Amino acid sequence: MLKSSTFITATLLALMTSYSAYATNDTVIRVGGFYANTDSNIDVNDPLLGNSFALDFEQDLKLEDSQFLPFFEFIHRFNDRHNIYIDWKQLHRSALVQSVEKPFQFTWDNTTYDVKAGIELDTTLNIDIARIGYGYDILQGDNYELGLSIGLHAMFIKTAFKGDIGICEVEIETRCPDTITIPKVVDEKLTAPLPDIGVYGSYELYPGFRFNGHAQYFYIKLDDLKGGLVDIRLGVEAAITENWHMTAAFNYYEVDVEYTTNLKNTDIKLADYNMYYSFTGPMLSVSYQF
Repeated sequence: MLKSSTFITATLLALMTSYSAYATNDTVIRVGGFYANTDSNIDVNDPLLGNSFALDFEQDLKLEDSQFLPFFEFIHRFNDRHNIYIDWKQLHRSALVQSVEKPFQFTWDNTTYDVKAGIELDTTLNIDIARIGYGYDILQGDNYELGLSIGLHAMFIKTAFKGDIGICEVEIETRCPDTITIPKVVDEKLTAPLPDIGVYGSYELYPGFRFNGHAQYFYIKLDDLKGGLVDIRLGVEAAITENWHMTAAFNYYEVDVEYTTNLKNTDIKLADYNMYYSFTGPMLSVSYQF
């Protein structure tokens, strides 16, 4: 419940940076959906050859690579030039493979697990991205605004495998003599709140029709974490009534995160976790202003 509340809160704040063309001291709530194309993988070990390879969640484990996803945004504008924003995007997927083609081993929390070829495997990969931030209009005119934004974003990543999974003994070398079958292995990661910067603007094309957009960027390389975020959106908003608006937009969105897992108290790399999430395509949303 706490994690869900955090997602929603972060989602509301990001919306405010994209759409600043409203009256002073108002609030906008927006809900919508878009289609995402996703590519994600985890670097695992080959128990037969002893080398590592990238296990693809979409190709090898049959997770959907294209999916309709929801998003939620919130904006509060105050004192004419200021606004705060929250937004939240969700990508939840699961798939059942009747027979694993490639045997593999992976390590989480200094425990190595063994997945044998031919077994039935149920895989879950859930990604939630929440952002919160502040925007300031540096330029304003009768029919346009241009501003700068700064914010924080966090990613919640849950990976789960369920099937005939065994636990191995981990030393300098990984040994799996007699594996112990366990029902489910779950790994949950939360990135610390990381900063992002951006620009946004809007221009009134015609009474009741407004062109708006934003661009945000972030990149970091720190210890065992490396990642980046790019978010570019351009769209047209049409007024349905005084309070209700509809927006059609084109969005390019990309998140790339890499974690490296080492054997405890050593520099020996056991596994890498790489998550790449991209979306390029149309978005539709409805907003309410009050």
